[in-house]
Amino acid sequence: MNKLANLVKNKPFVFTLYFGLSFFAVGKSVLVNHIHNNYFVYKYNFINVIHQHTIFGYQPQFQDLNHYGPVFALLMAPFALLPDGLGVILWVMFNAWILYKAIKSLPITEYQYLAILLICAHELMTSSSNVEINPFIGALIILTYVFIKNEKDFWAALMIVAGTFIKLYPIVGLAFFFFSKHKPKFILSLLFWAVVLFLLPMAISSPHYIIQTYHDWYGDLLQKNTANIGPSLQDISAMGLIRNIFNYRQLSNITVIAPGIVLFALWYLRVKEYSTIPYQLLLLASTLIFVIIFSSSSESPTYIIAVAGAGIWFMNLDRPVTGFEIGLLVFALILTVMSPSDLFPRYIKMHYVVPYKLKALPIVLIWLKLIYETLFRKFNKEQTVQKVVA
Repeated sequence: MNKLANLVKNKPFVFTLYFGLSFFAVGKSVLVNHIHNNYFVYKYNFINVIHQHTIFGYQPQFQDLNHYGPVFALLMAPFALLPDGLGVILWVMFNAWILYKAIKSLPITEYQYLAILLICAHELMTSSSNVEINPFIGALIILTYVFIKNEKDFWAALMIVAGTFIKLYPIVGLAFFFFSKHKPKFILSLLFWAVVLFLLPMAISSPHYIIQTYHDWYGDLLQKNTANIGPSLQDISAMGLIRNIFNYRQLSNITVIAPGIVLFALWYLRVKEYSTIPYQLLLLASTLIFVIIFSSSSESPTYIIAVAGAGIWFMNLDRPVTGFEIGLLVFALILTVMSPSDLFPRYIKMHYVVPYKLKALPIVLIWLKLIYETLFRKFNKEQTVQKVVA
């Protein structure tokens, strides 16, 4: 255990693993001239917006579908204007960096944040191999919490609105509303940023095009939700587990999501603990996990968000941790984190993990344990809110 603790404290080792695995994944794809198609989905979101071409439906330029809103074009602009090899490397490393900054900004010790980076390192590589935006999305959710606790509600509102206008998930940042000491300012900031970010893409296209694009986006997301259910690489969720393990294809999402919302909302019952940092971090971890395990759009690279939540949960536990808690983390590292890699037995992966959506199972169990802590864990009253640096 001492050797493991020393590894966690070794910053060069942690940073090399955290950033190095992702750099290796994307660098390898550039060297063999096989950049993941997701990058071209993102790049052409920008190109199609400036040329006022539809960004939804089948796109012949990259032979795939785009499901991101027009605000995403603004984020991708500096990367899309670069040569593809350089653009994709910078995009992946930007995602790794912003998640690192968000985790480091939490009100936790240096040892805790380094341990969370280690827990996330391999899952981040999985996301980076697919050049996904999910580390950025997870960072926005974490930074929403950090900014609210720093009483920077204006910037917290930007995190929520910007993320929602790109990929909907960061709307869960509203879960931290009750932490705000300036609720009217927070609400007005949400409205302000909603107007600004609705109008801003018009600067590189036109008002009519952007309004029509938002209308088309709504229909696209409805179609995508329907397509997610079935033998696809998505629906790695609580619903997907039930549908595939019990062969209950007709299960509606709301049948599982509704009880999930009730369990999630139990956090708000212990009002006296709102100012206790470990209790706040329980909500943050729960939020990062909830948005993934109760989404039919969740796929393997999406789990960097949930694994970050699991890492925060584990490092936020009372010490010493129990064997059961260690077992849950190890189970997640093996089945959730390692199953997409070549190190995992291929037969088990292809015949059990993928078809039965088992990647979600350890994270669902961690979330249920987290909900139990929400109700029954005792907290140190001295661990109250402190300002943190974002």
